[in-house]
Amino acid sequence: MEPNSKVLSFEEACTLVERYASQLTLPDIEEMTLLDCDGCVLAEEIHADRDFPPFARATRDGFAVRASDVAVVPRKLKVIGEIAAGAASASHVQSGEAVEIMTGAPLPGGADAIVMVEYTRRDGASVVVERAVKSGENFVPRGVEAHAGDLLLVSRSRLNPAAIAIAASVGKDALKVFHKPVVAIVATGDELVEVSERPGAAQIRNSNSYSLAAQVVRAGGEALVLPIARDREDSIRDAIHEAKSAELLLFSGGVSMGKYDLVEQVLASEGAEFHMTGARIQPGKPVVFGTLPGEGHALPFFGLPGNPISTMVTCDLFVAPVLSVLGGGMPQALRFAHAKLEDEFKVAPGLTRFLPAILTGTTSESRLTVIPWHGSGDLAAIVRANCYLVVTPEVTGLARGAYVTVLLKD
Repeated sequence: MEPNSKVLSFEEACTLVERYASQLTLPDIEEMTLLDCDGCVLAEEIHADRDFPPFARATRDGFAVRASDVAVVPRKLKVIGEIAAGAASASHVQSGEAVEIMTGAPLPGGADAIVMVEYTRRDGASVVVERAVKSGENFVPRGVEAHAGDLLLVSRSRLNPAAIAIAASVGKDALKVFHKPVVAIVATGDELVEVSERPGAAQIRNSNSYSLAAQVVRAGGEALVLPIARDREDSIRDAIHEAKSAELLLFSGGVSMGKYDLVEQVLASEGAEFHMTGARIQPGKPVVFGTLPGEGHALPFFGLPGNPISTMVTCDLFVAPVLSVLGGGMPQALRFAHAKLEDEFKVAPGLTRFLPAILTGTTSESRLTVIPWHGSGDLAAIVRANCYLVVTPEVTGLARGAYVTVLLKD
């Protein structure tokens, strides 16, 4: 039994996957210590517990002054005190006075500017200011970043170092987060051996399980790498049954049209519903997406092509949006940019192509160089790439200097 053909365009495939992801049920919520939260999806709102900053904060080492006192320079002022970061001060700056202040310290009363230390010189108990400042210079006013009660982090946002810093700044040492989805990964093929084994003349080491595991972890999941499934129905079926406890199943290999590409027919025999049996893209045309019946919930699966670049590209394009929602997040949109093509490029029409490339340039002009590659098994090409040139199906060639679409990699 084989699934009916459902080969979609790139746009149709993206829409299908995003629509499926948008209907998924959110996972369970658990509490984790702040040190363990990186990459998790927040399951609560985080509000400011006080004004940020809670006081007018110096952003430079120097002297707190009244700006009107130093409108004309040089000007000698009496130093009436010193304020270090973390220290409170009862000093109140009157006309003709200054307070020495360090970065991060609270601005003393009466002062409305800070003169940077490099524009001053000490003269005993006084300081000579040699550059004028305007009111408001070199300090951050109280509450300018946030007021007490303001929403700082929204639920379903992915936690990164900056978000974790915000949580810490409001006194959160633990956060409510969504459970990370377990993703079962199965590489298929009689030609594969484990990475620790010495391959025979016609064998290769299993790299796909490890690249997929890394992509899963980066996308917020937990990778469950299962043993290699051989090109036999019983071996593939055993892998499916072993993966039933996971929230997502990824196959690499076994989804093309060859005699020993058995993944689709075994999935069909297990009651799979196929939403997509291919996409008109290169690399990755044989990609498969569907669901398997399970206890209490359907198990989504992807059958990814076995060539390493195809595996990585299709994971980025189609798996990541589903994995994001399975972890409690919002579907992650692909990130595109535009750049000027360095060299003329020709291609056969008919498919949306994602070709390994290097994006360089300046802030005013980005440039793109396509990496010569030898098919979707060329790992040396993909490791050098920091993006993909996107070529739409109707294009047969691109001129040097043309502005092209670029899909950014993480």
